[in-house]
Amino acid sequence: MAPTVPWPVLIARLSSWLVAGGAVLWSTVARRETGVVPVLVRLGPTFVKGGQLLSTRGDLLPPAFCARLARLTDRMEPMSAADVRRALATAYRGGRAWPFAEFDYTAVASGSIAGVYRARLRNGRPVAVKVRRPGLERLMLADFRLLGLMAGLGEHMPGLRGLPARRMIDQIGPAVLGQLDLAREAVMLERLRGNLGSMVRIPATVPAAAGEGVLVMEFLDELERFGPATFTAEQRRTIVRQILHAVYQMLFIDGLVHCDMHPGNLYLRPTGEVVLLDAGFVVELTPKVRKLFAQFFVNMALGRGEVCADIVLRSASSVPAGADLSAFRRELGQLVRDNHGRLAGQFRLAPFAARLFDLQRRHRITADPEFVFPLLSLLVLEGMINDFDVDVDFQKESIPTLFEALRS
Repeated sequence: MAPTVPWPVLIARLSSWLVAGGAVLWSTVARRETGVVPVLVRLGPTFVKGGQLLSTRGDLLPPAFCARLARLTDRMEPMSAADVRRALATAYRGGRAWPFAEFDYTAVASGSIAGVYRARLRNGRPVAVKVRRPGLERLMLADFRLLGLMAGLGEHMPGLRGLPARRMIDQIGPAVLGQLDLAREAVMLERLRGNLGSMVRIPATVPAAAGEGVLVMEFLDELERFGPATFTAEQRRTIVRQILHAVYQMLFIDGLVHCDMHPGNLYLRPTGEVVLLDAGFVVELTPKVRKLFAQFFVNMALGRGEVCADIVLRSASSVPAGADLSAFRRELGQLVRDNHGRLAGQFRLAPFAARLFDLQRRHRITADPEFVFPLLSLLVLEGMINDFDVDVDFQKESIPTLFEALRS
């Protein structure tokens, strides 16, 4: 999965794991607190990002554990000005011209992978500069190498044999490590702009000013946190449908899906324009999966539960030989029938997905991440959208795009 990591680096990183874990264990005992979240935060970005992704994998992990992982947040202390300068010096080395007339070293936003800063190019254009934390790539590669080794050993230990640890690492590793590649993120931003430009605003990139570990894009001002407070009921309905149609376009037509549409990446401007930032976690669906995804939602809307079950099985990455497929089809069929025909505003995707994942986990049917991660776009949006327009009908709004996808 990852390039070779020297053993001295692995040993040093393992030592830091032990120190971090010991410190958290001591504070946990002293304060009589329990929980996995403090441990993951102390261990660093690999574990924060990985934990966030695992929190969505109810098909692999028990719901209570997923709920604890869901408390993880990607907000981190900003880099020091010295670290920012070090990262920028690496990005613009080798005689490359410094592209900025001004650079503000106070972070506008700060996450576990990178910080965002305001700057001005030599031509006077204001820009946002995303700077990757220095040394992060080597650290995270070492983390995943160690996690892979430990997962392989753990699957042979009594009490852990039923946990697909190796498979979990193999699935979340590429998704997390891919967020280190800011050059790829720039490409994804431009592709999303091309696909969704008429529905949502996505900042244009400035490739000529970018460097290794540095992404430069237009600075969009007047951004407001995603919320209904300043908009009329009619404006809220328009905003909700605008976002839903953009998501359905990604899922069913383009196959290029932004899987991280949480309030930290989705903003509004005073005009009601929707702004989507950060394309670090974008998944490209194969034509086969895109078609299966569309077929699943069409048949769910039509109440065809057994067909939905067959689609889940066809898209699964692992179906054990002894699985009771008849029971799985029967239970999923009942789940779809329970949700079919509900009036607008009554259907909720989150409890539906939770029951679906619980079915898969109990029958040991592992979903392909390419099928699961795009579902995050809808799951995260549902809670945000319900604050705007509780009567929105997710299924009805999706039908025109679904049929367009199935005709193509």
